[in-house]
Amino acid sequence: MARRTKIIATIGPACSDEETLAEMMRAGMDVARISLAHTPLEAALEKHRRIRKVAAELGVVVATMIDLPGPMIRIGRTSREGIQLKTGATVTLVGGNEQSTAEQIYVDYSHLIDDCDVGDRISIGDGEEVVVLVDSVRADQVITTVVSGGSLNGRAGVNIPFATNDLGAVTDDDRKVVDRFVEEGVDIVALSVKDGRELRDLGLEPHPRGPMLIAKIESADAVTELSSIIEEASAILVARGGLGMQTPLAELPHLQKRIIRDCIAGGLPVITAGQMLDSMVKVPTPTRAEATDVANAVFDGTSGVMLSAETAIGAYPVGSVAMMARIAETADDAFDHQEWALQVAELRMAGHDDDDATMITDAITIAAAQAAESVNVRAILCLSESGFTVRSMARFRPSATILGCSNNERTVRQLASSWGVVPMLLDTESPDYVERVRVAVNHAKREGHLAPGDLIGVAAGISRAARATDTFRLLRVT
Repeated sequence: MARRTKIIATIGPACSDEETLAEMMRAGMDVARISLAHTPLEAALEKHRRIRKVAAELGVVVATMIDLPGPMIRIGRTSREGIQLKTGATVTLVGGNEQSTAEQIYVDYSHLIDDCDVGDRISIGDGEEVVVLVDSVRADQVITTVVSGGSLNGRAGVNIPFATNDLGAVTDDDRKVVDRFVEEGVDIVALSVKDGRELRDLGLEPHPRGPMLIAKIESADAVTELSSIIEEASAILVARGGLGMQTPLAELPHLQKRIIRDCIAGGLPVITAGQMLDSMVKVPTPTRAEATDVANAVFDGTSGVMLSAETAIGAYPVGSVAMMARIAETADDAFDHQEWALQVAELRMAGHDDDDATMITDAITIAAAQAAESVNVRAILCLSESGFTVRSMARFRPSATILGCSNNERTVRQLASSWGVVPMLLDTESPDYVERVRVAVNHAKREGHLAPGDLIGVAAGISRAARATDTFRLLRVT
């Protein structure tokens, strides 16, 4: 079985050139992530254009994602080589956004002096890579001692225990940045939120006219408000680095499973992120624990797994993608598709209350997925303008390949983030159902996904208003 779990890879200094990008795409990168917390705007725009150029030259479908910095407190940008903080060293924290060094770290937080006290432990980085202890607080600086050393790169996040940071998820600068990327045709926008309202504040058109909105869950507040976030988001990202800083570490694995379960039940793709193959920043192979972590995320039902520092600044960006692809493919091959589909069907039908329209939509989708499984179809051909029908089918994790077809180029790229979906551009504007199916089948045959004699299921979202799988038929390929 081919790999079904999608791979999101962060584009940074280690992999921004065209040759490396091409190798990463060949190795299995489905979504290219640009972190705006670590990349100036013009450089980020250039990366986006380069990703598009390379993907077009290779003839592959790769989605682009921008990740907004959000309300997290961050250090001033380090040099490209990063900085190394040694245990026992003295480090001064200063308010501002200038370049940080091993001796003096700038923190972009106006309440730094007010919110720090002697004895506070401040974590810097992804999770608790670096921890400093506050020794004294002066009029314009905080003197600390490093109690757990490590390296810092880019604009690492800072967790101050009693910070009164009340910034919203979206700033005016964020909106301006997003507008620039929308003009460039970006496919996905990710941002950290505490509730569903903050997603609406970005003011974007619903996809596919606008980009998909991925809500990053990296705070205890976001976990509490998960249901409202699921209602507003296009997808969810379990940001384990930030989440592990705000919740007890022992609870993190359980939170990961709960978030994935709730998102899939709600019909949303979900990405698991944070130090998944962290050893590969420096060495060519991951630890056994890291390999197991990736596989367990697949078994939990995640739609995609994400690489951060491993590809952005690591020594083996292509190797990291290839390794994650091998681990995910092996886990996909052992996935219990039928048991998963039954669990999702029960979750969906149990959570409707009096919402008859949603119940009918889910009943149709569930029946279609079960029919496809029971007759062992070669593939499920999904026709959808927005991608909703395709994602609805993908949540059931069918063993058959999902061919996601749309005549909207952005929708096709967005489907690169959905589990098990082979995105295909439908080269017809015809509203006629039979003609669309004919064009889609011929395209799939040319690409080698179908052959004469194959039995396939055809799911079509005909009603844009209902956003549902309105038809499901079995078809023999000729």
